Amino acid sequence: MLNLDLTEEQQLLEQTVREWAARAVAPKIRELDRAHQFDRGILPQMAALGLLGISVPQTYGGAGMDYIALGLASEELEYVDTSLRVILSVHSGLNCLTLLSWGTEDLKQRYLVPQAQGKKIATFGLTEPSAGSDARGIQSVAIRKGDRYYLTGEKIWISLGDVADNFLVFAWSDLEKKKQRDPNGISAFIVERAFKGFASGTLKEKWGILAGNTGFFTMEEVEVPQENLVGREGEGFKIAMFALDQGRYTVAAGATGLIRACRDASATYAKERKTFSVEIGRHQLVKEMIAQMESDYQASRLLWLRAGWLKNIGRRSTRETGLAKWFSTVASERAASDAVQIHGANGYSDEYPVGRFYRNCKGAVIYEGTREIHKLMQADYVLGYRSDRPTRCDLPAFLIED
Repeated sequence: MLNLDLTEEQQLLEQTVREWAARAVAPKIRELDRAHQFDRGILPQMAALGLLGISVPQTYGGAGMDYIALGLASEELEYVDTSLRVILSVHSGLNCLTLLSWGTEDLKQRYLVPQAQGKKIATFGLTEPSAGSDARGIQSVAIRKGDRYYLTGEKIWISLGDVADNFLVFAWSDLEKKKQRDPNGISAFIVERAFKGFASGTLKEKWGILAGNTGFFTMEEVEVPQENLVGREGEGFKIAMFALDQGRYTVAAGATGLIRACRDASATYAKERKTFSVEIGRHQLVKEMIAQMESDYQASRLLWLRAGWLKNIGRRSTRETGLAKWFSTVASERAASDAVQIHGANGYSDEYPVGRFYRNCKGAVIYEGTREIHKLMQADYVLGYRSDRPTRCDLPAFLIED
């Protein structure tokens, strides 16, 4: 039975993350954003709170909490700034939880344990200059020679790309299937920054999430041991889709936090600012915008909570997670736009946080499935063109009997 009441442990987590972010990050986030500066000092603090391994079992160095906890942390982090939630998304959601489900015991011990403990930082490398929503359009290749793979290619728009130690990378391991665009020719690998032939850089021309690191990396015949293959050869595409399910979940919860931040900032300003001798909160059209934020916040929270509940009980939640991601990110864009409008000329100033919210919200409408992709997916579910039942291709290799 669906029960959305938070446990005492979840309530404590929510309060702890909220207080930490308000105390340790909120006072300096405007300056970090202005300077386009990623604060590496945030990472050990998040590790100390157990956030970097929040939903990884304690046997693998994590906090052993559930998906609802992951969503709560994502919401609270983005309430202060999107850059904080992005760390949780790529490190915990896209990388760690994928290793937990698809990695061998050796990979878990060598990579998942130090990542969950925060000793190593991880990210996800799928997007390329010529491939975003079309994952089969990637050009990176992995040529096998004996017990080694040699990876060559370029990835871009990688969160923590110039910071992370470990990378979950996708490349074509079957060149014949690459010609046919057969996704069964893609494989997944763990690549370390220290591997010869690996190089990274930071993208400096962004206009949003300026306090976060977004980068690119190149691979020139990077030698990767066979043991760093994640899943079986040819399973990379479905591993990527599995990973995106976890990442989209954190994005949905994070966008919910941004809506709440817009609502709270707007309500505060609406009671302080006066026009025509009355608080602007008394004006009907301002009330309408704030009411929309409130309804969008409550609906978004219910959507990600339901997706998290399904994940907790082991049910496939691709449909529900996609809906939560689509709805909440579009709603966050609307909330941020209205928040700027409520602030008037001050909303166009960096002295108030709503301009930063507006710049930050747009990314989530694009990455991990654009709003258009998710809209088509939801229509396909309704029309029966897409199934929401788990199939053989959704399962990790170790769960499939040959």
